[in-house]
Amino acid sequence: MTAQTPSSPPFRDPQLPTAKRIDDLLSRLTLDERVAFLHQFAPAVERLGIAAFRTGQEALHGVAWMGPATVFPQAVGLGATWNEELVHRVGEAVSKEVRAMRARDDRVGLNVWAPTVNLLRHPLWGRNEEGYSEDPRLTSAIATAYTRGLRGDHPAYWRTAPVLKHWLAHNNETNRDTTSSSVRPRVLHEYDLRAFRETVEAGAVAGVMPAYNLVNGRPNHVSPHLREQLRTWTDADLLVCSDAAAPSNLVDSEHYFDTHEEATAAALIAGVDSFTDHGTDSTKIIARLQGALSQGLLTEADIDRAVRRQLSVRFRLGEFDPQYDPYADTKDFDTPAHRALAQEAAEQAIVLLKNDNATLPLAHDTRIAVVGLLADECKADWYSGTLIHRSTPLEALYERFGAERVEFAEGVDRVRLRTSTGTFLHVPPAEDAPDVARGAEGALDPALLAGRTDLPPLTAGAEGTEFALIDWGEGILTLRAPDGRYLSVAEDGYVRASADQPGGWVVQETFRLERHNSPHSHENHHLLRHVGTGRHVSVAADGVKVADEKETPPEIFELIVTERGEESVKRVAARADVVVVVAGNDPHINGRETEDRTTLRLPAHQERLLRAAHEANPRTVLALTSAYPYAVDVTDLPAALWTAHGGQAAGTALARVLAGDVSPAGRLPQTWYAADADLPDLLDYDVIGARQTYLYFEGTPLFPFGHGLSYATFAYGDLTAEVVDDETLRVSFTVANTGYVTADEVAQLYTRAPESPVTRPRRELVAHRRITLSPGESATMSFELPLSCLEFWDVAVGGWRLAPGPYELLAGASSEDIRARTTVEVTGTPSTPRPVRQLGLAAADFDEQRGVEIVDRTKVSGDAVTPAGDGEAELVYRDCDFGAEVTEVTVTTAGEGSAEVEVEVVLDDRAVTAVLTPTPTGGPYDYTTGRAALAVDGVRDVRVRLRGPVRLAHVGFSG
Repeated sequence: MTAQTPSSPPFRDPQLPTAKRIDDLLSRLTLDERVAFLHQFAPAVERLGIAAFRTGQEALHGVAWMGPATVFPQAVGLGATWNEELVHRVGEAVSKEVRAMRARDDRVGLNVWAPTVNLLRHPLWGRNEEGYSEDPRLTSAIATAYTRGLRGDHPAYWRTAPVLKHWLAHNNETNRDTTSSSVRPRVLHEYDLRAFRETVEAGAVAGVMPAYNLVNGRPNHVSPHLREQLRTWTDADLLVCSDAAAPSNLVDSEHYFDTHEEATAAALIAGVDSFTDHGTDSTKIIARLQGALSQGLLTEADIDRAVRRQLSVRFRLGEFDPQYDPYADTKDFDTPAHRALAQEAAEQAIVLLKNDNATLPLAHDTRIAVVGLLADECKADWYSGTLIHRSTPLEALYERFGAERVEFAEGVDRVRLRTSTGTFLHVPPAEDAPDVARGAEGALDPALLAGRTDLPPLTAGAEGTEFALIDWGEGILTLRAPDGRYLSVAEDGYVRASADQPGGWVVQETFRLERHNSPHSHENHHLLRHVGTGRHVSVAADGVKVADEKETPPEIFELIVTERGEESVKRVAARADVVVVVAGNDPHINGRETEDRTTLRLPAHQERLLRAAHEANPRTVLALTSAYPYAVDVTDLPAALWTAHGGQAAGTALARVLAGDVSPAGRLPQTWYAADADLPDLLDYDVIGARQTYLYFEGTPLFPFGHGLSYATFAYGDLTAEVVDDETLRVSFTVANTGYVTADEVAQLYTRAPESPVTRPRRELVAHRRITLSPGESATMSFELPLSCLEFWDVAVGGWRLAPGPYELLAGASSEDIRARTTVEVTGTPSTPRPVRQLGLAAADFDEQRGVEIVDRTKVSGDAVTPAGDGEAELVYRDCDFGAEVTEVTVTTAGEGSAEVEVEVVLDDRAVTAVLTPTPTGGPYDYTTGRAALAVDGVRDVRVRLRGPVRLAHVGFSG
């Protein structure tokens, strides 16, 4: 490095500490310039030679939205590999493509918004595809590997700057900007925070993005946890980027603040450093920040603190030292190595769910019928790049087994739509119309991509078009023309066969058939509603369109089915040795960002196809390709597999596994429940109380967490465990390949606290390792774990505690397939009674609850509790120490309505109760203290019952 020249300012001097360089640059920026930096699209400062900068480049499993790029398996598929080394290489490849794409398109940003570390708590969450696992440790292990790959390995400069999404406790799309996740302290610390914490502590994270939802009644964008938790985990400056439009939501939908100036100031003070709002238009955010400054809601120091964090990231990205940036000339894009890695990742993500009688792998001369709605598809999702390469299961099976041995039936219903005048919907020819893949040109906001209007609209005539109808479940249909294009609606309202695939922020390719009820209609008369606009399809002289029904009446259609999908499936299945049914979801339909699923069931159309295939040929293999688990009955099927949408090499990977070229070793990253009845409410975030995930679920799953079979067999043994230096848990065991093929095994280590005084997980993953073993080969798995992995959050002391006693160590092939176990005795910290005479009880620090919702004590910090729905709630606090005696109880409450608080202390032979009727206050944050006599001594359990619209913050005892 060379010293700065006399003409260059200190912030250009790479020999100075970064903090001093930032100080110098901040001193040169005007207040207006600093304020402008706080919008997502920070402008250039030409007088200082500073370029424009934007936060936010989507890169979840490849570079997204900016045109063609290598597409890797969905995040849940990467989680299913259980392979940090592989995922690290994927992160490296993605970040290299970011750099290469930016070199030719400066719209591509280096601040990447990835990965998503939200835990897959509930399988009906629409964005299940974006997370890695339901387990916090597996999630953090995969996320850490990905962020390290994204960051690069230079000690000073970063290839890209990863931002973790979405802080915090965010697992629902239904009313996602107004719902509040009620998260008790134990769940907060042991579950939701843990995945973020361990990833941030690993040192390759540049920041986080708060989620749209509220937690305990307070929007995540003004969460005190950003300051009290996140920023204590690292000494590095973390950049907190808002989610899109979330700053405005604080006023517009959440009504948490009265003015945008108040809301913007509160978010900035809480820790938001970059505001993603109003697209590329920064004027509104700038005006709000300036208004907050003029009203005294913000100081220049508040502005500078946020700008400093952004500049810290920009310095790490080498922006101010282009001559020293080791990644500046990166050109690796769509390389042979990246293509091979995409295939390797897709292969490692495949999970063999069932394989009776060694049905798989298939012999090389097997005659195969490949059927199903996804058999000839390679689907992308909302966070995919545009596919450069694509392989479908059908294409790959043709190549692997020979076209003469493979037959295909998609299983769509072939239909015509007859109008009330006897004509049929018709797709006119589109001469010289180019094939255009959605998003190929790239877009900063793909939600703004317009539909095609260069093709002629549908007409009605005597010669109708036969459409391929697919029912994706829940009444959602797509209609595809013979040329492969889907019916879609553009901004002008006309219906055209114009889309290569369903997609977009608002999908314009989905419809519903609605029974038309009138005295003259029969059961096959339907209205066709376009889901994207909510309007019915009508037929006019100038073409078929969706129109305002006040102007044009909806058309009444008769659905003429020329062939049911199961008929074609039965024909090819009967002629085959084995049938492979490829079923699953389209990532843009029924379960995606903005839309949760309503059921675990496989859509009825696909159930029909699976049933038809099995009836025609019992040797039917189910290959599920989906972004989430299904509750599908595989009892009568000899074999079943699952993979997430596997990116550009998905089909090749599946064919190689079916052929035995690769032994499958993916493992389920989340529990597959057997039925909807096993699930708690989507908005119930209490994984402990609701017995959610493999950690607490007490039922029998369809397939357990960590499950996955192999073409080999493995034996486990020689499990030993010992505590070393009172700080480390040393564990080892052997794994041997007892089969006949070289294969990977994912060795999993769990713990259990059988004598815990509080509810602990049934078993909890603490370590895992994916290894490759040849037939007869064995390996020793050795792990050194901090004893802190056995701790739990003790609400009685408000911190982590290692309870003394026995702990079981369980080694095996899944959370339910335990092959070896042993026990260690741990000398921990014994529990102590709650010192309630001195400290009282913080209302949210309960041991058990019924009907409770946790809410915000103030808009800035603290928790309170209230009955859900203003009904009745009960809280239990164990082992409360009243000392020699207390004579009075106090309750700190707020609320405008009539309510009641009952405090009950359980004695040896009776209960002592105090009933208080709180004085109504002026609002939810206006607290008052009520008192009542209560004589009790010793160590007792306390029950508190709440009735009516009351917020309880604290219970105190004195006397």
